[in-house]
Amino acid sequence: MTNRPAAPWINELGPPVEHPDWQRPEPRIMTGQYCRLEPLDMARHGPDLWAQMAVADPSLRQWMFLAGMGPFQQPEDFYEGWAKWSAAVDNLTYVVIPTDPLSPLPPVPTGQFSFLRIRPEAGSIEVGFVRFPPQMARSRASTEAQYLLMRHVFEDLRYRRYEWKCNDANAPSMVAAARLGFTFEGTFRLDQINHGRNRNTAWWSVIEDEWPDNRAAFEAWLRAENFDADGQQKRSLSQIRFAHLEQAN
Repeated sequence: MTNRPAAPWINELGPPVEHPDWQRPEPRIMTGQYCRLEPLDMARHGPDLWAQMAVADPSLRQWMFLAGMGPFQQPEDFYEGWAKWSAAVDNLTYVVIPTDPLSPLPPVPTGQFSFLRIRPEAGSIEVGFVRFPPQMARSRASTEAQYLLMRHVFEDLRYRRYEWKCNDANAPSMVAAARLGFTFEGTFRLDQINHGRNRNTAWWSVIEDEWPDNRAAFEAWLRAENFDADGQQKRSLSQIRFAHLEQAN
């Protein structure tokens, strides 16, 4: 039997993809210089998470951007709401425990984020439900936490796509995505209704070819020499990333 020539339209489907046998992420502990990530155990971590968030955000603003959850007035409401959400959504959640000696934050579960939209068949995964108290924003602990999770996606799981989605009215989340090296891909208009209000969803991503440059920027920012004696950055992550890209080009 002779081989039939490829149909002329086959290239319209996009280039072929050779990939490893992508697996789902499994819970694991990840340790860096300034933080430790542990798989969420609500019975063990929940009280500290609630205490940190409730004190840091008495206005409860943080909850308003979460799809279908909160705002929570009491810890019991938080635990119950989380249990229902977790049961309904395919997710793997990590808590962030700061270990930075220069941080005012205690070494207890302070922030959290989740793997969502886990798609091993496509080599794609989303990071979402990102919750850090304001005093943790752009800190060494929170930035390293994002680095550890992104490195796990691209180097351990060997996925090819890492997603970030947020309400396009959530300015801090939009700024954070850009700072962390995600590329804005567009907006899904009238995408959801959260707390009785419209949500347009902004889509961001990092893809496998972009990871080496992002990794270099993260690691340069996290180096001890990039901080003064009080732990304040000398160069921002964005400045380092742009400088690295200019050198590469």
